Amino acid sequence: MKNNKIYYYGKQTIEQSDIEAVCKILPSQFITQGPVSVEFENELKKFFGANYASVVANGTASLHMIALALCWKKNDIIITSPITFLSSANCAIFVGAKVDFVDINPKTYTIDVNKLEKKLIDYKNQNKKVKAVVAVDFAGHPSDWKSLFELKNKFGFQLVNDFCHALGAEFNNDIQYAVKYADAVNFSFHPVKHITTGEGGAVLTNDEQIDKRVKMLRTHGMTKDENLLEKNDGPWYYEMHEVGFNYRITDFQCALGINQLKRLKKFISARRKIANYYDSFFNNDDRVIIPSVEKNVKHAYHLYPLQIKFDKLKIDKKEFFYRLKENGVVFQVHYIPVHLQPFYRKKFGFKLGDFPIAEKFYEREISIPIYPTLTKKDLVFITNAIKKTLDSYR
Repeated sequence: MKNNKIYYYGKQTIEQSDIEAVCKILPSQFITQGPVSVEFENELKKFFGANYASVVANGTASLHMIALALCWKKNDIIITSPITFLSSANCAIFVGAKVDFVDINPKTYTIDVNKLEKKLIDYKNQNKKVKAVVAVDFAGHPSDWKSLFELKNKFGFQLVNDFCHALGAEFNNDIQYAVKYADAVNFSFHPVKHITTGEGGAVLTNDEQIDKRVKMLRTHGMTKDENLLEKNDGPWYYEMHEVGFNYRITDFQCALGINQLKRLKKFISARRKIANYYDSFFNNDDRVIIPSVEKNVKHAYHLYPLQIKFDKLKIDKKEFFYRLKENGVVFQVHYIPVHLQPFYRKKFGFKLGDFPIAEKFYEREISIPIYPTLTKKDLVFITNAIKKTLDSYR
């Protein structure tokens, strides 16, 4: 099994039209804070069915903006999933809030709504109110948004969709589901995501006040809105009413985003075909667990999280990584449970055993290559490399 390629879990898909779109902007008058950024926002609103969109520097910046726009403050309780990237929890830390977690559903790998309800009841019995829940559509599988929305109405918390993995996913046959359930929706356009702007992110919402605050905070907290100014010296005049950030994105990045968004459905179709191939190949192998998909969901497959029963096979995961790498495939692991990070253990007292399903998932999960340019030949090589490496332990 010889191949000169190295297959990583994800990569960007850049075509000549993307290059041309970016190059077209570079000689123009505005390469940042110009009309193309607004155009990208309008295209995002149209595609995802939102009333408002604000593009920002990256997905972490968008989560930070959401935390500020939703007025999270010191000692507010924010709940999220332990199986996510650090930013889903860190955004609460940025504003001095407290973070708690709810274990994942063993089938969907998203937040377990039954366990969430129990935790909400526990807090209520302690006369404590949860400020917000950040639900992560992990790997591209939507959370149980109908149940989350019902819990939001019952307990009165804010609901955020960390949507970075799920562009193009569908919930109840609706590709525009995200803003219909969540107060704010977080996007990332990192190169391994479905569409890329290099680095970049966005906040989508149907709430005008959230959008206004995000737009002000992403530009140093400055405003030229005449209705907000305490005085007005002229057309150049601006005021800063609170501390903001430089979280803007360039117009040439947005030009890339617009062109990529045109091909999102094509990208998703390719990812689903790859996932179907993996499902068929691994379905009868009792050494692994393939990701399941709920009937009312269409998966976007940002990741293909394959679980390998390292514990039962008595295989060391680190050794498996290096052996598979020698065979040309480099997997990644998504994610190290956030509650086990030293910062969260020391600050909040989380420990091993707190969220056992997430911890078991981490022990078994590997993210294998899934991106639109993989060919049938590539998939044959990747799956055979994994099988060969597993067989080498017999």
